[in-house]
Amino acid sequence: MQPTGDQLLAILAALANPHRLRIVAALTSGGRNYVSQLARELGISRPLLHLHLQKLEEAGLVTSRLELSSGGKALNYFEVVKFDFELSPAAVAAAAKSLTGSK
Repeated sequence: MQPTGDQLLAILAALANPHRLRIVAALTSGGRNYVSQLARELGISRPLLHLHLQKLEEAGLVTSRLELSSGGKALNYFEVVKFDFELSPAAVAAAAKSLTGSK
């Protein structure tokens, strides 16, 4: 299913950052992961990672779930949502027809 114009803008904006591309790549290759471990693997701070994960989650590219570890610590796990869409001039033209923002 092709995204609407507004969804396409959110997806492209979310992916238009090298940190966010690396986050998607790390979650794709390594599977779901919790924030602290992912921050260590990517070499970025947890607050910065949270900011980028929030943008990816808002665009529908990742999901999160809070779980308790065996030690009782709350861990926020993130994973990539499977997505596949065509980005072509025709797909952009179709998405543009459904934009709700300013003209």
